[in-house]
Amino acid sequence: MDELIIAGRSFKSRLMVGTGKFASNEAMVAAMEGSGSKIVTVALRRVDVDNPQDSMLKHIDPERYLLLPNTSGARDAEEAIRLARIARAAGCKPWVKLEVTPDPYYLLPDPIETLKAAEVLVKEGFIVLPYINADPVLAKHLQEAGTATVMPLGAPIGTNKGLRTRDNIAIIIEQATVPVVVDAGLGAPSHVAEAMEMGADAVLVNTALAVARDPGAMGVAFKKGVEAGREAYLAGLGKQQDKAEASSPLTGFLRDKN
Repeated sequence: MDELIIAGRSFKSRLMVGTGKFASNEAMVAAMEGSGSKIVTVALRRVDVDNPQDSMLKHIDPERYLLLPNTSGARDAEEAIRLARIARAAGCKPWVKLEVTPDPYYLLPDPIETLKAAEVLVKEGFIVLPYINADPVLAKHLQEAGTATVMPLGAPIGTNKGLRTRDNIAIIIEQATVPVVVDAGLGAPSHVAEAMEMGADAVLVNTALAVARDPGAMGVAFKKGVEAGREAYLAGLGKQQDKAEASSPLTGFLRDKN
């Protein structure tokens, strides 16, 4: 499979994984390894980035994975910017998954505060990967601000409902000038395959792996889904149509032999 390129850096996997909700660090590691992911996102509120022996961080090999701090839990731009700065000051690479979710029930991203934070962080030299609603207009504004990707949600975080925002994601992909990473709500390998078949550059999955009976095996299944979807997209899927069309000729094969 061809490599994913973000901000000039190449990655051999188009599947990113999160680290929340796992029953144990061992289950998290099994999912990471099974998925083949090269980018792992960690909520800054859940770890002590100043302590390399933090119970979670010590299980993530920085030689194998790009650690992508995220600002999950930030309620406004100011809080998200502060979290990103803390991570960089603690020695993390200047990559950040920008999340601003003031509503604790649905966890939908705030478009205005996300754009405000992105503009500041880009100017400060961060490589910003913003989590957003599937809003093509906002995606264009963020790209113009200099973000490295856009990350539209497939469905609300943790719902496992799949691509409920498919039509808008298709517009974002069509207009994108940076990689499009479908994030949130992807609960089955078929969901990620669908996103990749559409032309998404990558996907991010967390809950579906964390709640699986066997997170390691589920990581392998999602890896296969991403690879199959990407290969289908590159191969060129046939167009859907309303009228049936025979794949074999309907004339010339039932002739009288006399």
